[in-house]
Amino acid sequence: MSGLRVRGLLALSATALGAFYLGSRTERLQQSSDVFPRLPGLPTFGIVSADSLVASNVNLTATPSRISEIMKFGFPGLDNVRSHSDYVLSYDRRNRIPHWVFEHLTAESVAKNDSVDRSKCDFKPDESIHPFFRSQNTDYRKSGFDRGHMAAAGNHRLHQKHCEETFYLSNMAPQVGQGFNRDAWNSLEMHVRKLTKSYSNVYVCTGPLYLPHNEDDGKMYVKYEVIGSNTVAVPTHFYKVIVGEAADHKLHMEAYVMPNKVISNVTPLNVFQVPPETVERAAGLLFFDQINRKQLASINGRKV
Repeated sequence: MSGLRVRGLLALSATALGAFYLGSRTERLQQSSDVFPRLPGLPTFGIVSADSLVASNVNLTATPSRISEIMKFGFPGLDNVRSHSDYVLSYDRRNRIPHWVFEHLTAESVAKNDSVDRSKCDFKPDESIHPFFRSQNTDYRKSGFDRGHMAAAGNHRLHQKHCEETFYLSNMAPQVGQGFNRDAWNSLEMHVRKLTKSYSNVYVCTGPLYLPHNEDDGKMYVKYEVIGSNTVAVPTHFYKVIVGEAADHKLHMEAYVMPNKVISNVTPLNVFQVPPETVERAAGLLFFDQINRKQLASINGRKV
């Protein structure tokens, strides 16, 4: 092949590639211009703030002001972030459950409200999730596991819609039922709600963990079950990291990790308290990273 012909082919290839890149870039810009103006300020980078630019993988239904309230102290991560009217989550598409779920609670939001009827709420797939990565009710059927709320229905009593939206399966993870979801985990949820009597604002982040254990060969493994045709992951443990904001604006943090198994009813909650850093390392997330640790008056009930 002559040098002239080779140069001609290279020039043609470069032109084609350039046109493809320009077309793709133009298409992406057109798509983003359709999406970005309708979305409130959310973070794009690792240093997070509710006032930063929006991430391209964010799906939102809450108002910008409500998202800012919920995420006042920072986003733990930015993977597949989506909001509902009263909570924000990051969805794990591989495991079909959340990475984390964030809530902002007050005494008003958790108070008994006769106009909100939990019995009218149905577990339903989250259609904002791509079908490839969506969990279904059939995945849980006959699995032996409950559809365990990460954002608890009892935390969202201001409006019927708030309660109903906690029943999206994107807010669920498989939990042992009797002895855990309906007992020990429920006790922790009630403890979080009770904190609204002591604090003006309570911020809580909830999610799954997959912790390693030693086996007979002396090696450590991370093993967990999956259920259903969509292979929904069954976490080995769950966490809650909580910040209570007192009337004097002092901040108090608590962190809990519970194994996803039957727990005796006589086990006190403080047995499950852990240093917040332990949860961060295990989850690969940074919680409340907009709070300087010097702002904390206490961690797990102990003065800092």
